[in-house]
Amino acid sequence: MRIGDLKETVTMALDTLRTNKLRSGLTILGIVIGVMTVIVISSVVNGLNNSVESLVQSLGSNVLFVFRFPVFGQRPTTEMLTRKQMTYDDAMAMRELPHVVAVSPVLQYANNNAPGRGGTTAIKANGRKMQGTKLEGDTPAVKDVNELDIHEGRFFTESDQERAANVAVLGHDTADELFLGQSAVGKEVEVGGMLFTVVGVLEPQKTAFGGGKNPEDNKAMFPITTFHKLHPEQLDYWISLKYDDPINRSLVEDEMTDLLRRRRKVANEKPDNFAIFGTDSLTRLWNQVTGGLFLLLFSLSSVALLVGGVGVMNIMLVSVTERTREIGVRKAIGATKQTILSQFTLEAMTLCAVGGVIGVLLGSIVALGLHFLLPSLLSPLWVLAAFASSCAIGLLFGIYPAWKAANLNPIEALRYE
Repeated sequence: MRIGDLKETVTMALDTLRTNKLRSGLTILGIVIGVMTVIVISSVVNGLNNSVESLVQSLGSNVLFVFRFPVFGQRPTTEMLTRKQMTYDDAMAMRELPHVVAVSPVLQYANNNAPGRGGTTAIKANGRKMQGTKLEGDTPAVKDVNELDIHEGRFFTESDQERAANVAVLGHDTADELFLGQSAVGKEVEVGGMLFTVVGVLEPQKTAFGGGKNPEDNKAMFPITTFHKLHPEQLDYWISLKYDDPINRSLVEDEMTDLLRRRRKVANEKPDNFAIFGTDSLTRLWNQVTGGLFLLLFSLSSVALLVGGVGVMNIMLVSVTERTREIGVRKAIGATKQTILSQFTLEAMTLCAVGGVIGVLLGSIVALGLHFLLPSLLSPLWVLAAFASSCAIGLLFGIYPAWKAANLNPIEALRYE
């Protein structure tokens, strides 16, 4: 088709839109909704993935965790739940491994037995109380392993741990709630009927979703020997380990595996009775969750595109019927089947392209607006893919009406009233 014919065809398609505004608008509505949905969904998923990736990077690419069973991506079996717990001595033995920079054994307690699992009062101070606070026993090394930043005061020391001093480091939200923005350092908090002096407050922790509060900001950290006085029944250690360089990960994992198998007396033919995993496990789990969700939502938006395609086919069939005499005249003065076929196919694609443009504009506006509520990130690749899909729908559903127009008998078409 010549450039002049192409311009004429596009002009005729736009004239059809202008002539039948309501009908055309309703016809391409499915295309608009489908394209808009694809852009909004892809932007939200892309933004969430970017936020989670940023959070995982903040945890450190050279950090490994050890627990008696995997905690991400699978439900623990009965065998896993009955495994021997990790011990403080296991963590101390890991400190002697080559490439290991710091090791922190952690004990945690969170009372989640209240209705709704919201937790019961765990910490009081200044005539106020904080609900659902996580209590954590740590060594001073946890600051280096997790790269914790102190907002005010200091972290507890080896000396505090050796003498089981009644000191605590509070999460940002815990300190803010109890002391209403005042300095918490030097003040006392009550936990489990015991008094502790606050020596430091942590900086707010990053969140994966860009807004809201991070549960990690509602906690109180104690020297691990002090924590034993609070909850002597808690002996299930979670061990965090930081090594020197990410390229040494496989070597460090092998050394840890060998060490723990010997310490836990695992026979050569038996599998490991512990789990070693890194921050990348979080990324894989997140990708699995969002991947399935994205496919589901993308399938729903595809239905809207298909409905829009059916609408385009319908209006093109109506258009062919209305313009039967015009088609007969064009054929009588020399228009070929190929010319008529190209004309009506391009008209259908133009209709869908207009719907695609409107969908892209609306979808982009919604995605940018969602940025204030969710970590939405507009993807040029998905914008292009959504627009291309709308054009493809026009081609797919416009071929049959175009074929019907191209195969009209010119004599019968001229007689059509």
